[in-house]
Amino acid sequence: MPYENAGGAGAPAVRGVEIDVAELVRVRSHHPEAIAEAAARRARRPLLAETGQLMIVAADHPARGALGVGGRRMAMADRADLLRRLCVALARPGVDGVLATADILEDLLLLGALDGKVVMGSMNRGGLAGARFELDDRFTGHRPEDIERLGFDAGKLLLRIDYDDPGSLATLEAAARAVDAMAARRLPVFVEPFISRRTADGRLRNDLSAEAVIRSLAIASGLGGSSAYTWLKVPVTDDPDDMPEVMAASTLPAVLLGGDVGDDEDDRAAAFEKWRGALRLPTVRGLMVGRSLLYPPDDDVAAAVDAAVALLPGPPP
Repeated sequence: MPYENAGGAGAPAVRGVEIDVAELVRVRSHHPEAIAEAAARRARRPLLAETGQLMIVAADHPARGALGVGGRRMAMADRADLLRRLCVALARPGVDGVLATADILEDLLLLGALDGKVVMGSMNRGGLAGARFELDDRFTGHRPEDIERLGFDAGKLLLRIDYDDPGSLATLEAAARAVDAMAARRLPVFVEPFISRRTADGRLRNDLSAEAVIRSLAIASGLGGSSAYTWLKVPVTDDPDDMPEVMAASTLPAVLLGGDVGDDEDDRAAAFEKWRGALRLPTVRGLMVGRSLLYPPDDDVAAAVDAAVALLPGPPP
């Protein structure tokens, strides 16, 4: 492997899953139209299955230059390894679909891994991790017309708001127009809002206090000319006991985000327990989790995904 912190084909997570990089490159080089053809013949499904819950694996981090997971600084840097892990995750019972940028979704299309799955395009990736312009988060990923053209099922956008950074206003306005464009196409859009601030050393930090998350949900819920197709992607607050109050801030359906929960087993167990409690709230309709499932400390992606799926409530009565 080119990076010592990445996983490998021999790890439990990816054993038995082969990714033929040479073949992917050959198709991309000689038959780029194969991507649109694969999208056109993809078997689709409703956003929500009979359970009324969503379990989405997120893999849009590399396009923001965020490649680290826990203590592994370049964990997501090997694309074939990431694709192997995604194929394992998508094949597990209870996994509904994937969120990713165009490059990853197109590879998965060519691999035939997206049939019968919910496919979400990641829309704004211009706020590169650690950049001075991080909060001027331009829409450099999927456009609403791309999601519609490819027959994908939804889009997702990130909305970080720093009251002291003018770049937040540009992102806020662009997010509202994206909500409008998605609603005009009757396509769901998942909005992931945060109240953020810079630390003394210039690093961007998201405020996960109950007051900040409530404010972010109130702002996100009012974006655009219609909220009919808007979903929220919500972090669990620092104190999980605050989640009933937080989720009372909006009547929009929501999924919980995962984030990087680190490699410590106690921290991972605590994160899973936070998700378990919040998943019982009336507006919460599932999980959208990425790195913590794709790169667990023991590299057993299947077990990590199965444990997250087991947290979801059963079908409604």
